[in-house]
Amino acid sequence: MKRDDDYSLRRAHLKDLSDEQLRERFWSLAKELTDPLLQMGREYTSPSIERSVLLRMGFSSQEAAALVNLCLEHALLGHGAGHVVYKMSLKWQRPIRDTGLKLMSGEGWDGVAEAFKGGQAT
Repeated sequence: MKRDDDYSLRRAHLKDLSDEQLRERFWSLAKELTDPLLQMGREYTSPSIERSVLLRMGFSSQEAAALVNLCLEHALLGHGAGHVVYKMSLKWQRPIRDTGLKLMSGEGWDGVAEAFKGGQAT
């Protein structure tokens, strides 16, 4: 079986471009491909992703699951469970683990809601 070589036809629109222009075109196309993926990463999350983040922050799987469930109950999962714990640790000036344990005990959720009021996730 002989393959018809159409390389010359497919590269016709690129043949007059310099190396710099080819490099710019490559990065432009790469950005075009990855921008939607990055946007999805900023806008969407899931409980399993958030548990994974909390695991990397030093929580056990049971603790991570409990924190994610609490974030779901308080409609804060969209901000990121790890972000909730991190932001509150800064606000309360406590270590991350202590902050997570405090939240797991049911303490401080009014302050969390206030910190994320109006969809501000700074």
